[in-house]
Amino acid sequence: MGTRSLVIMGVAGCGKSTLATLLAQELGLQLVEGDDHHPEQNRQKMQAGIPLTDEDRAGWLDRLAQSLSEYPEGLVVTCSALRRRYRDRLRAAAPDLRFVHLEIEPEEALRRVSSRGSHFFGPGLVENQFATLESPAQEPGVLCLRAIDPPEQLAAQIAAWLR
Repeated sequence: MGTRSLVIMGVAGCGKSTLATLLAQELGLQLVEGDDHHPEQNRQKMQAGIPLTDEDRAGWLDRLAQSLSEYPEGLVVTCSALRRRYRDRLRAAAPDLRFVHLEIEPEEALRRVSSRGSHFFGPGLVENQFATLESPAQEPGVLCLRAIDPPEQLAAQIAAWLR
């Protein structure tokens, strides 16, 4: 059957952490919060409103890929995974890796990011995330859902999809 691992992806403010926490509990899997694996220099750049480059993200993606390979029984990971090559890097670490893309309108993402207070990712970076996003909609093993739906509803849809 391959891995039961799942990446909850999308731009900042789409609800990755909320949904992933709920899902990890429901599925009985470990949770890896992608933001926790950014090196300090990435956090400082984002706090200063400077978008990350592919080079900045490389080591971070390697750490997340390492986590995926360490949990062959399955893992829930939050990761923006904005570009196809980022997703492919993660797929290389976990056969049959699945992605759930939480789709959100730019205005709603900005509203959510602006309201979350002390998070290191500021509202000034939201526009860049949309500019960087390469939709995964046509890729295999991807489920696209509306980020504005209630997390419990999303978790139920994902659990049904995984079965």
